[in-house]
Amino acid sequence: MDYIALCGISLFCVLVSVLGDLTFSIIKRNYGIKDYGNLIPGHGGILDRFDSVIFVAPTMLVLFNIYPYFLI
Repeated sequence: MDYIALCGISLFCVLVSVLGDLTFSIIKRNYGIKDYGNLIPGHGGILDRFDSVIFVAPTMLVLFNIYPYFLI
């Protein structure tokens, strides 16, 4: 495995996860929504637990399809 490349991908995915979190925060502010749901009171709902993953999962899929040798 190319550990240097994996570290680079990891750092890039950290930035993408922050972007995902901020994007959903902007959406919530624009629509005046404090929580997406009531299942986890005070935590913004279930979507707040996964908003970063919504951006990171497709990013990792694309990166690992472009560079499949990272998975070896």
